[in-house]
Amino acid sequence: MSDQKICILIPAYNAARSIHQVITDALKYCHDIIVADDGSTDDTYNLAISTGVKVVKIDRNKGKGNALKVLFSEAIELGYDAVITMDADGQHDADSIPSFIEKHKKYPDSLIVGSRMGDKSIIPQARLNSMRLANFFSSLAANQYLEDTQSGYRLYPLTLIKSIVLTSEKYATETEILIKAGDIGTVIRFVHIKTIYNDNGSHFRTIRDFSSITAYVIAYINIKWLKEGVIPDRPNTYKRGCLLDKIGRNKILMLLFQTMSVLATLPLAVFFLAEFLVLSPFMNNFASIRRYGCGYFKIVVATFMLPMLLVILAVDKTLNAFNIRLRLLDRSIEKYYPELRSVG
Repeated sequence: MSDQKICILIPAYNAARSIHQVITDALKYCHDIIVADDGSTDDTYNLAISTGVKVVKIDRNKGKGNALKVLFSEAIELGYDAVITMDADGQHDADSIPSFIEKHKKYPDSLIVGSRMGDKSIIPQARLNSMRLANFFSSLAANQYLEDTQSGYRLYPLTLIKSIVLTSEKYATETEILIKAGDIGTVIRFVHIKTIYNDNGSHFRTIRDFSSITAYVIAYINIKWLKEGVIPDRPNTYKRGCLLDKIGRNKILMLLFQTMSVLATLPLAVFFLAEFLVLSPFMNNFASIRRYGCGYFKIVVATFMLPMLLVILAVDKTLNAFNIRLRLLDRSIEKYYPELRSVG
């Protein structure tokens, strides 16, 4: 495979319909596989262990984020250098594993993400819209353009995982890793993968899980920009054990902090704009934003558009009921949430 010791990690919850095939396909490219059975109530555990791979049993379902943390700890303890994470539902094609490994050989310190954006035509429009929103704001937090922030098919150097603290839960954990990795200066690279949708069922709940991801990103960005607004030339603001890490150790405290941060988003956007306009002649503040060459005003507009998207969605649905399809939501997202390409 490579000079480094690599294993595949598969978090699995009620994946009896697909887990055996997922493991069998992955074994063609890597014999080191660890599965975390996340409190499944079906036959996932027995089917996984019948393949001969290592299976960690989690007593009750705690979500994908917790399963990933358990798997990371197991891989670190066993002395692996890097891990490839795959979903258990069969939506990640094992034939892409060599692409991750080849990229890792070339860029051993990079986090490598499998991007589905090479074939947008088969991604459901609602999912594509949520991906574009997530990509826009997560790119701001990670100091670099991220073309697919929701893909769980990734290769992580374990030195990276050990350098950050993971406090979020469920699907927000993967976004947390991307943001913190980018914000300590890690280059995040992409390989194109097949976009596969099947009837095995995803455990991602669009409204609930996307809301938790959004709340985490907003809270992170607000703290990040409070620092960047008054400190010149500092795009990388994350440090292990920082304030957000400390808050994140307490679930209730983190929920309160995220709620307050979301409520304060619009006034803070105006405050940051004032800082950008007033202080920029004297210092290179908001260094992470300047690399995109779009100015802060475009970001303010995008922020203020967030609540408006709910109104636009309601209008779209009403018009659709009368067989009038103007795609107002799609057009708004395309216009106000562009791909943030670096100019540097």
